[in-house]
Amino acid sequence: QLQASGGGLVQAGGSLRLSCVTSARTFSIYGVGWFRQSPGKEREFVAAITWSGGRTYYADSVKGRFTLSRDNAKNTVYLQMNSLKPEDTAVYYCAAKAYTTVVHTTTREYDYWGQGTLVTVSS
Repeated sequence: QLQASGGGLVQAGGSLRLSCVTSARTFSIYGVGWFRQSPGKEREFVAAITWSGGRTYYADSVKGRFTLSRDNAKNTVYLQMNSLKPEDTAVYYCAAKAYTTVVHTTTREYDYWGQGTLVTVSS
């Protein structure tokens, strides 16, 4: 079970940090991805990190502005979002895939999903 949090309302240019926490005792072997969905649009890939944290991958739209990190001791993955833009407004979801050592960028590859957290960026 995954729990995403940290969303909120921020002005353009501001920052937010999202957290994805799981109670799974084997969290350290999960690859984690973040996706987002705006009204009327399909869920899109944002970023992913391997279980070791040694490999990350970002969508072009967020590269250079968003940064992933993870703390396996706390069963938590963080998505630091800087220089936010109005087009970043969406519900953000974290997802996990077990027993993988590579990053995954499509929704169908993930086994578990969190409930989503809303990020609103005002202009």
